[in-house]
Amino acid sequence: MCGIVGVLGNHQAAPLMVEALKRLEYRGYDSAGIATVDHGTLDRRRSVGKLVNLSDLLVHEPLSGRIGIGHTRWATHGAPSVSNAHPHRAGPVAVVHNGIIENYRALRADLAAAGLRCQTETDTETIALLMQHLLDQGLDLRAATAQALARLQGAFALAMIFDGQEDLMIVARRGSPLAIGHGDGEVFVGSDALALAPLTDRITYLDEGDWAVLSRDRIEIYDASGREVERQMQIVTIDLSQAEKGGHRHFMAKEIAEQPTVLGDALNHYLRDDMLVLPEPGLDFLRYDRITMVACGTAYYACVVAKYWFEQIAGLNVEVDFASEFRYREPPIPSRTLALFVSQSGETADTLAALRYCEGKAARIVSVVNVVQSSIARESDMVLPIRAGVEIGVASTKAFTCQLAVLYLLALKAAVDRSKIDPDEQAAHIDRLRHLPGLMNAALAQSAEIAEVAKSVAEAKDVLFLGRGAMYPLALEGALKLKEISYIHAEGYASGELKHGPIALVDPSVPVIVLAPSDALFEKTVSNMQEVMARDGKVLLITDAPGARHAGEGCWKVVVMPEVPAELAPMLYAIPAQLLAYHAAVAKGTDVDQPRNLAKSVTVE
Repeated sequence: MCGIVGVLGNHQAAPLMVEALKRLEYRGYDSAGIATVDHGTLDRRRSVGKLVNLSDLLVHEPLSGRIGIGHTRWATHGAPSVSNAHPHRAGPVAVVHNGIIENYRALRADLAAAGLRCQTETDTETIALLMQHLLDQGLDLRAATAQALARLQGAFALAMIFDGQEDLMIVARRGSPLAIGHGDGEVFVGSDALALAPLTDRITYLDEGDWAVLSRDRIEIYDASGREVERQMQIVTIDLSQAEKGGHRHFMAKEIAEQPTVLGDALNHYLRDDMLVLPEPGLDFLRYDRITMVACGTAYYACVVAKYWFEQIAGLNVEVDFASEFRYREPPIPSRTLALFVSQSGETADTLAALRYCEGKAARIVSVVNVVQSSIARESDMVLPIRAGVEIGVASTKAFTCQLAVLYLLALKAAVDRSKIDPDEQAAHIDRLRHLPGLMNAALAQSAEIAEVAKSVAEAKDVLFLGRGAMYPLALEGALKLKEISYIHAEGYASGELKHGPIALVDPSVPVIVLAPSDALFEKTVSNMQEVMARDGKVLLITDAPGARHAGEGCWKVVVMPEVPAELAPMLYAIPAQLLAYHAAVAKGTDVDQPRNLAKSVTVE
């Protein structure tokens, strides 16, 4: 979501901050701004829209100074506008903030009674006003910060600079990530290590509740109780080439095309001579009676696919929950439960809160994440990286297929532990999995054909996706992708549920996308497809060569995928679903990589 950068440097801060903010554009934003202190004077520049607008403003109204804070805002409280854009200022304080201050209305009322009134619609301005109020009472900066943080309720990461202070920045985190970068006589701050990658690879992640006072030659970190603490510095190396389009028109196109490569890397990370190797101390699935899987969005659909694998291959009961609903149900967590959390960023606020709900209840907490330094990873008993590399496009693609691969390997491990398959059968499964990157390359070769079909799909107002078994969550994921980036209303359904209501939507103007590999459920899926065609439905059948020969006649279009073992079909068929959404969005001219209203990493509830 929102992005924070901070610079305590030896060079002009504004150019460094704008470049760092560009590396955070993928998170999603609607306005941007920076503030600096130069010769003791605090000043700021803000603009609505893309960062190029802020860059243009800085050409005409430059900001000097070697200390500064910057922000890309994804609106929560108050519409996108210059007045609502960060940094916010009150008296001598400027602040940038990710997250939500839940008690901002009560704080506003208290501050108004003291004569300090808000000028914006945001919750963030309340932080600056509260700091101003405490400083006006004679507190020094450390004491004011401690008191202000104690009064804030909600999730936040924030950075503050002050009029007259050219070597002082204060930062804090509670429920939203924040990292400190170490330079040579310089200090940097970012909500994402990617923003800091060209500046330093020496990173200290603040723990939950930490706040820090930064100067160029000293970093003081305090925990939630106010006690000064040490936090470990890590070397975090990021391949910046992954944050470039590499000749592709969009990051999403690049990341779709990268899937065979990153899947191969993920498999090589976990497999040694076709033997599955997990991080120590490993997992023994005989210790668990059930798995509770929790995630949001695309990661949730990966969990639903994995539910079929764990139950069918390993005979292990699985419950899958949306993270945003999980803890509000107050579900009982039996002591022999494995709690499994899936998140691309590892910072998803709802998923992190669900993980904390399970602490002390579940037998083990395992996370499947793309960022091993993330909050979810650090708070887990075991971390399983998906090895997808940096994913810039807001709509997840390569992270989804890598999540599926890691979850599939876990299901195989569970099956062996529980004697549902023997090691030789596991090796056979793994051998078939090793061939999947090559099959993905063949699927990607259908891109031009899918682009032609997508031109017609782009003209539709409504689209239905159908699938059975593990292809049902793929139908949900396909519909989500289309909604996210093309803004076409789309719904995914289990094929057998069609006649229980959704069939009423079928008419010649509604494309029906049927995901149907030649598996044990193929004939049933075809029967549901025939029900659509009997009502003049417009069917796009995505299947393999045997499926096309058997059921392709009468379909509007048929896209032929390589033949693949049934349990691996979700990973392969994700590609045509992604390509269909991508090409439909291109045909409509939408912002593919940064679709409206969406953010890459959802760090607020």
